[in-house]
Amino acid sequence: MSDTRKPTTALSTLGVDRRKTLFLLLLLFAIPATTCSAQTAPPAFDEKVLENVSPTVKARLAMRFSLGAFSGRFEDTPLSAVRKAVGAGTIQHQGDAAGSLNWLCYQRGQNRLWVTSGEMGGDDHRVTEIVAELTGKDTATAADCATLPDKFAPLVFDGRLRLGMSRAEVVKVMGQPSKSDDAQTIYLHAGKVAKDFDETAWFRLQFREDKLVSMRGGKSTVN
Repeated sequence: MSDTRKPTTALSTLGVDRRKTLFLLLLLFAIPATTCSAQTAPPAFDEKVLENVSPTVKARLAMRFSLGAFSGRFEDTPLSAVRKAVGAGTIQHQGDAAGSLNWLCYQRGQNRLWVTSGEMGGDDHRVTEIVAELTGKDTATAADCATLPDKFAPLVFDGRLRLGMSRAEVVKVMGQPSKSDDAQTIYLHAGKVAKDFDETAWFRLQFREDKLVSMRGGKSTVN
């Protein structure tokens, strides 16, 4: 009797081990999948939007930004400094070479914000572009971006541009845009800076019912 039971017991034990192994494998693969799904990249930007737009803005744009009392400068402030000041967020990365992108993502109420660094941001990932959106719905239930503490709001570009402004208010503080239609308003500047470097800076603004609900600002300086 014992001889006939041994194979059955062994097979039973083997079946349990296989189930345990399968469970562990499923758990292992589930962890990175959840992490990846939480890494929300900033909205893609089609640079063709700036094509055929004359850089009519004489004043330099996208020089600085502020998050509440925290002040930073485009092409100067690294993402790590923003992360340290806010005390929340994880720097994410995707792509390589010209397609390399690093970013911080934050949310607060109906606002979502991406602070990004592209290829021109260098090894210390200096801020080259910022995207802010008024989503129209509370983002509190979303778990894909860190919560921005109240004291780091609002985001302001160059000390004058912020979400919620009307078109008239934008024109009052920014002047006439380089291009404007129902879909978007663009401010574009191009000029020379120290040592004959070429600087290009832009703001792309979108309105809904005469209210600024999306703004994207960036700057690039090349030799």
